[in-house]
Amino acid sequence: MWVVRLTDKQLEVSKALLSSEDQLGPALTRVLEALELARWDPLPDAQLPWGEVAKRAGEQGISEADVIWDISGRAKDAAPETRRQQAA
Repeated sequence: MWVVRLTDKQLEVSKALLSSEDQLGPALTRVLEALELARWDPLPDAQLPWGEVAKRAGEQGISEADVIWDISGRAKDAAPETRRQQAA
């Protein structure tokens, strides 16, 4: 899989260039379809509380990656007792 970030103008020109061709083969037809669906969502970089992550990892004797894994898998709306019951 390729990931390419194009400006709006580059995307517009690429679509126009492909559309101007008399005949498109199957591969270029799929490229044009992909360009029609393409968009870029400028999401902010993730911000993690690294101080808290490092503290928890040290307290539990696990890696920081394990702490992140635990945090990301936690249901936000479930109470701690409910999470323990679901895990059992």
